[in-house]
Amino acid sequence: MTSISSLPASSAPSTTTTTTTTAQDTYIFSPIYSFPPFFTLQPNPITRSSQLQSWSAHIQSYCRAHRLFSISLIDALPTPLFTNATLSRALSLRDAKAVVHWMSTKDGGNRAEWTGRKGDVEAAETEGGRAWIYWRRPEEWAQVIEDWVDRTGQRGTVLTLYEVTESDATRREEFWGMEGELLQRCLGVCVKKGKAQIFGGEGSEGVKFF
Repeated sequence: MTSISSLPASSAPSTTTTTTTTAQDTYIFSPIYSFPPFFTLQPNPITRSSQLQSWSAHIQSYCRAHRLFSISLIDALPTPLFTNATLSRALSLRDAKAVVHWMSTKDGGNRAEWTGRKGDVEAAETEGGRAWIYWRRPEEWAQVIEDWVDRTGQRGTVLTLYEVTESDATRREEFWGMEGELLQRCLGVCVKKGKAQIFGGEGSEGVKFF
């Protein structure tokens, strides 16, 4: 009998015939998404490790394709992210929490983080709350944004945060639509490196890259 551990974990989606129509385009699921045991985390450490890696790759790929920077587990469980309607199989809330928790650890590459203050993390996990999904980590996003500034010749120009993530000028960029809290964190990386400065108060912030 085929075991889930025999299917290799990957960090990028593979071509398969399982698709869903999205606002971004037709999303292609990896082959493991069509394997029923994928939707139940196994107790065997080796098998579980393989599953966690595969789930992390799947979640990152799906969120990237759908331009999702954070998810609410409760809201996401019925969606194709965690539910394969064709198979009538879905990841349970408990297992979804376990996957996101693993993604938030060093072993998981710090590819997720529960939202809210540090003191609220335990509550967020317990309630199946919201989590950032880092298909790019904040420091990686900081570099992407800085590269865009260079590419468009905007160093020394004060940009509103709206212009960075909501304007037509960035509609084709991966960071378009990024939530304000995450954008602030990414820009904070640039500030700490001495590459940018944030101006203004809440709701009217601007940023200038040096």
